[in-house]
Amino acid sequence: MSLIKQISADAAHAARTLAQLDESLKNTVLLDMARSLREKSYEIQNANLIDVHRATQDNLSPAMVDRLTLNQHRIEAMAQGIETIAALPDPVGRERFIGKRPNGLSISKMRVPLGVVCMIYEARPNVTADAGALCFKSGNAVILRGGKEALHTSQVIASILQAVLTAYGLPKALISVIPDPDRALMLELMQQREFIDVIIPRGGEGLINYVTENSSIPVIQHFKGVCHLYVDKDANQDIALDLLLNGKTQRTGVCNALEGLLVHKDIAPRFLPRVAKALAEHQVKINACPPAAAYFDACTYMAEEDFGQEYLDLEIAIRQVDNFEVATQHIAKFGSHHTEVICTDNELTAARFQRAVDASVVMVNASSRFSDGSELGLGAEIGIATTKLHAYGPMGLEALTTEKYLVSGTGQIRA
Repeated sequence: MSLIKQISADAAHAARTLAQLDESLKNTVLLDMARSLREKSYEIQNANLIDVHRATQDNLSPAMVDRLTLNQHRIEAMAQGIETIAALPDPVGRERFIGKRPNGLSISKMRVPLGVVCMIYEARPNVTADAGALCFKSGNAVILRGGKEALHTSQVIASILQAVLTAYGLPKALISVIPDPDRALMLELMQQREFIDVIIPRGGEGLINYVTENSSIPVIQHFKGVCHLYVDKDANQDIALDLLLNGKTQRTGVCNALEGLLVHKDIAPRFLPRVAKALAEHQVKINACPPAAAYFDACTYMAEEDFGQEYLDLEIAIRQVDNFEVATQHIAKFGSHHTEVICTDNELTAARFQRAVDASVVMVNASSRFSDGSELGLGAEIGIATTKLHAYGPMGLEALTTEKYLVSGTGQIRA
């Protein structure tokens, strides 16, 4: 049996033991995982330095290096995320009554784990902790295939989590790591449908497309984050400016950062000069349509077909729009179903925007940076699904389960 097939088979076997685990024991294990991450943060950071150094030598983009880098604050956030997961109710085993049939059959549904989740990701070592904790609490085994960029960091984090598992007599195969990032092994991994139930890729568009096109296992896709802020004619300009700066400049290399700004023409003469001044102070490169470009000293002119890019940098696309309909049409054409934001004081317009826009997260007067599992109360996320089967948006515990029917009778037979 090959290494990949053995890892997959071991994970499937381990998942069967986890499905029956008591919630209180799960929570105890998770709290010990958080404690261990804190205690061994120095070890994690040392491994991360190796990965960051190699990434810099390989001329990875600043956005990729930022995603790769772990410091004390980010390790603490990982630990806190696991503690939040421990505090959340366990979805596994939760029942809901559907109804009683005329023949007396009682119909319910029960939440059950997916089984074995395979995570394929690039320079995101925090995914190792997030996915390990979320899958453990939701009753799933997880196979982690990180990119070569984060290999040392991911292996150290996984070994810390595995040590906690074995300390409680649980199989370390509940959290497995593919030790070699070779793409041929990844291709073999994506064929293990006998053992793996779902694959969740996190990374660039090239990785997502490669997994989707080559996997024989169902894929939950997390495509790029082309997120927009639409500043309506009834917007509070101070709030709009805060949302823009936070969404664009607070952390550029993440999928919930703003990449597009749409401004209603009625507010543009008052608002865009403020935007020009604020973004210049943050050294943000401006790409704009001709009407919006008039408010900026230096910018790149954009034709309509040039919109829809994910910059992951201090760069943004700006368009002046004639009305609400043009704004939502722009989002429908150039958005990526990730996160869309409206700034407005008009409650009817806000409600209309939330109904009209097709995105996994639609916000009113709040920063796109809140489109994150931990910020939405999920503890952490295993990904942000931008397709709709079977999850949409940040995926927490419940999204890692499905439902089976429970049917109870008194001896009924079908005529």
